[in-house]
Parts: sequence; C-alpha cells; structure tokens
Amino acid sequence: MAPTALPPAGDDEEPRARLLEQVGTIEPWDSIERTHLTTTVQWITSGAPLHRIRKPDVPAMHLVSYFVVLDATSGRLLLVAHRKAGLWLPPGGHVEPGEDPWSAVVRECREELRVPATASPITGELPFFLTVTETRGPGVHTDVSLWHLLTTDADSVTSYDEEEFDAIRWLTAEEVLEESSEGLDPHMHRFTHKLRHARARRRCG
Repeated sequence: MAPTALPPAGDDEEPRARLLEQVGTIEPWDSIERTHLTTTVQWITSGAPLHRIRKPDVPAMHLVSYFVVLDATSGRLLLVAHRKAGLWLPPGGHVEPGEDPWSAVVRECREELRVPATASPITGELPFFLTVTETRGPGVHTDVSLWHLLTTDADSVTSYDEEEFDAIRWLTAEEVLEESSEGLDPHMHRFTHKLRHARARRRCG
C-alpha cells in the first residue's frame, strides 16, 4: 500500500486528505507504481498546487483522471487515439479545482464518449492504478494520473469527441500487450498486466 502522511494545514486540507485516502487504497503492481505512489503522497502533502489553472503546463505538475472502459462480456477495453499526445491511451482529463477525481471521470466520460460513467465492480469509484508521467510535445509538464475502471457494453459507445480523438478501438488485454509500446501510453502494458491479474483473482475469489 502507499505510504500515508498528514496533509498540510490550510483551506484545502479536507480535499487533500480525501485525495490521500483514495491514493492509499491503490495496491501497487510493481516497483514503478510503488515509487509513483510515494512521489504522489509527497506531492500532495507538500502543499503544492494540485490542479491545472492554465493550459498546458501551469502548474508544472497536476492531477489527471483517466478512465479505462471495459466490456465485461468480451473482456475488451477501450483505447482512444489522442490527437495531441499522438498515442493510443485511455480517455480522461484534468481534474478541475474543487473537483473530486471520480467527478472528473463522470464529467469527462459524458463529454468524450457520450455515455454515463458506470464504475467497475473491481474497484468501484476508487482509482485502480496510478502513474506519474512527463508529457510529450510543447508545454511539457508532469501528469499525476489516477486510472479508474468503468464497465459498459461496447455497443453503447456509438460516438466520441472527434476534436480530442482521431479514432477509438476495443482491444482484448492480449491485443493491447501485442501492440508496440511506442504507440501507447507508456504505462499501458503495465496497467493491462495489473488488470488481467485483478480480473483473474476476482474470478477465482
């Protein structure tokens, strides 16, 4: 589990404490995620600003909510071709000031995929995975990304935000792992391994 610490005093003490609690529920998959969790806890407790206030890189480190949509029947998950990033990755977006990460998922899911966000029974509304990643291209900054799991029928996603995405694809975990890491979010393979393990453990349980 991620290390815990008390949030700093101030007007945002309660939101920071809630965020720390959510981060603390994430069971690290590997040493990379363990390091990212430690970095995130230190960042939250430092009193540094958490949310982006000006595009694309102010402050230089800020909070993002990803959501991975899983079709539980077929086992396929949804990836989007993000125009700015030039990568296949899960949909999502920046958490606004005063917004809970799950609320950001609900908002972004409606905006980007035109469907309601339905939490996966694997984690509910809590994050499943966490990454700390330096972005590519102009306005380089660091995204602290909470990855949430959603569930829906693949047939229900009939449109998407074409200003943000070039295309969408439904892939099995095996197909994701067969994809070159060069064209994916840099942590997509690690996430997929963790998801496969969680689904297998849930079936056995």
